[in-house]
Amino acid sequence: MKLGLLTAPFEDTQLKEVASWAGANGFSTMEVACWPAAGGEQRRYAGTSHINVDGLSADQGSEIIAELREHGIEVSGLGYYPNPLHTDAGHRAEVIGHLKKVITAAGVMGIKVVNTFVGGDRTLNLDANWDRATEIFDPIVQHARDAGVRLCFENCPMIFSQDEWPGGHNIAYSPKIWRRIFEEWGDAVGMNFDPSHLIWQFIDQTRFIKEFGPHMAHVHAKDVMVDQDGLYENGVMSTGMGWQIPRLCGLGDVDWSDFFSGLYRVGYDGPIIIEHEDRLFEGADEKVKRGFLLARDVLSPFIK
Repeated sequence: MKLGLLTAPFEDTQLKEVASWAGANGFSTMEVACWPAAGGEQRRYAGTSHINVDGLSADQGSEIIAELREHGIEVSGLGYYPNPLHTDAGHRAEVIGHLKKVITAAGVMGIKVVNTFVGGDRTLNLDANWDRATEIFDPIVQHARDAGVRLCFENCPMIFSQDEWPGGHNIAYSPKIWRRIFEEWGDAVGMNFDPSHLIWQFIDQTRFIKEFGPHMAHVHAKDVMVDQDGLYENGVMSTGMGWQIPRLCGLGDVDWSDFFSGLYRVGYDGPIIIEHEDRLFEGADEKVKRGFLLARDVLSPFIK
């Protein structure tokens, strides 16, 4: 395993500077955020563009890889997390177009993984969303195959705010849908596993890793705290809003010993990428860095 970080919180820092800091502080890999360079994304921890994928050449890609390698950093994958199933067709076309560019860039750079979301239309039921997903993703998955890239979906329900309630913006959150995903596309796709999203859904982590571990090609390390007062106040019908609190590793309710035990048992030996969404450690680069270092110290004893 290799410990790394997702670059999204460093939106105002050049990639080579992030790599320099990461390499000097015990990290050996990074997932590079690749939202459109033109900007426009307003969601928290989204919009960072550390590689401009528009028309990226092989020489440009090789230069980036070599520059990161000078700091002891590999690229675990490229990350772009939009909503390809959005209710607005124009928005869907825009984000799907960019996702294909990210996949193309990964292929050019020799990067084997692109992480994203299946997406979801909160106005549709699960089965209607799934029908849309198969129609939309069949050509995207084929594009990834042609580029030599494995498309990996994260298991995040994407329901943190009122504009995402009640259905969320990503249907790939439950075992039921994950079975459909692998039945539909097989090994052409993988899971970008984040244990924090199981906690507040009351999905058993040990069982989940045992079932889906062989399909995990990339792993996010993020914690979450269930705020019991918020749960009491809002109830489960609020679908986590008001009581799921993203935290850095070791500050929430994820059982990290069980997490790593499960990964080792299923033979996972890939990247462990710290995803930073903890409001207590944001607002300045030094606070963000402190958060990453705290999570590093919690996880590093498990990684050999």
